[in-house]
Amino acid sequence: MTEHAVVIAGGGPTGLMLAGELALAGIDVVIVERRTSQVLDGSRSSGLHPRTIEVLDQRGIAERFISEGRTHPAAGYAMIPLDISDFPTRHNYLLALWQSDFERILAGWVIGDLGVPIRRGREVVGFVQDSGGVDLELSGDTSLRAAYLIGCDGGRSLIRKAAGIDFPGLDASTSWVIAEVEMEEQPEVGMRREGGGIGPVNPAGGGGPYRVVLKEKQIDDGEPTLQDIREALIASCGTDYGVHSPAWISRFTDMTRQAASYREGRVLIAGDAAHVHPPQGGQGLNTGVQDAVNLGWKLAQVVNATSPASLLDTYQAERHPVGARVLRNTMAQVALSNADDRHLALRDTMTELLGMDEPRRSIAAMVTGLDIHYDLGEGHPLLGRRMPDLDLHTADGPTRAFTLLHDARPVLLNLGAPGGFDIPPWAGRVRLVDAEHDGVWELPVLGEVAAPPAVLIRPDGHVAWTGDLADPELPHALAKWFGAATTG
Repeated sequence: MTEHAVVIAGGGPTGLMLAGELALAGIDVVIVERRTSQVLDGSRSSGLHPRTIEVLDQRGIAERFISEGRTHPAAGYAMIPLDISDFPTRHNYLLALWQSDFERILAGWVIGDLGVPIRRGREVVGFVQDSGGVDLELSGDTSLRAAYLIGCDGGRSLIRKAAGIDFPGLDASTSWVIAEVEMEEQPEVGMRREGGGIGPVNPAGGGGPYRVVLKEKQIDDGEPTLQDIREALIASCGTDYGVHSPAWISRFTDMTRQAASYREGRVLIAGDAAHVHPPQGGQGLNTGVQDAVNLGWKLAQVVNATSPASLLDTYQAERHPVGARVLRNTMAQVALSNADDRHLALRDTMTELLGMDEPRRSIAAMVTGLDIHYDLGEGHPLLGRRMPDLDLHTADGPTRAFTLLHDARPVLLNLGAPGGFDIPPWAGRVRLVDAEHDGVWELPVLGEVAAPPAVLIRPDGHVAWTGDLADPELPHALAKWFGAATTG
């Protein structure tokens, strides 16, 4: 039986990102993926939010995605555009990029650059866990053993079901068809008030093929056909535009569910395996990638015996509330997309409110992930929030805060006088950087905040501690997040 430290079931965006995080930490990880190639038929996701781009920037790979996408100055909430060009981030835009392209580029980094192995044409069909690991059975009569198994295998996750994790929530009340098609007639391109719309797959090229996303009159969860596309087009547009030659057709609903727990022993889940919701606001892929970045460094430290297994409990504690918030705001967006007069009146009211500066910034920060705040207790406004990407001056020259995170290692950033703290007990685990910064510190929604003398930045880019290097709480924070001090 082949053994690995971690087996990831599912090679989509969440599984790939998690594998990359583990590989950076030197963990023996393998991906098991039922698809035989990286080519994805049907890209539901079409954009990256600012926080996801920041996460990629923290690993030094953001430009790979930016160079192939198109930037837009607004995010969306129930089809209401929200300008984010004034947000305090280098990536104050939405990056239009199909999921198929995102996966291809990400796989180039994870599988190509980092060398993570992937077993294609295989899937986990069963497993048994014990106190020391997990025995997995794969399709094709293959067995694996791992210290940990991570289910990144989508909303119908076998891993979640086999682990006995409940998946409470709401059943579907409506459905949409989505397809990439050709059309004999020039369609009316644009978004519909009830959600969805028609747009060219390649906007720069003009003409077809077209991406069609349309709400159906009656809920359906069966396998969609070209006839379903025709009927949805006629209902929405009055004509089917001579639709033909679909490259692929899919369907999604507003089913909304979240796993009761993200962990059962040595089995964890992330991405759609942990939470499913309608795609309003384009938050699904982004939330999954951020799940992976939160989990990766914690799991690596547990596998390496740097930290106790209890560190994995913070994954649930931090990411479950984020997922729950995404579920709530997508349910609200579905309600706002209903086309009856009462909901349209509510939508008009929301549009007026979101035209005001403070509501716009608040909702946009939520949808884009820039306002995520992990509850790490009372303290400086930065505590538990994303670290701003400051321009820094160090002994080695100018750099950026995100550049310090490229290797996915924690950083103790000292902005006061050099020295004053004994870092050797955490040598090799935490990097101490003395630096200077000129300018204000600004957070989305909160605005300017007082610059702390020093910050402890986790590998996921969130701040674990702030204060002075002489603060007696600093050693406790280091031990809590990055393992006990060592001597000798």
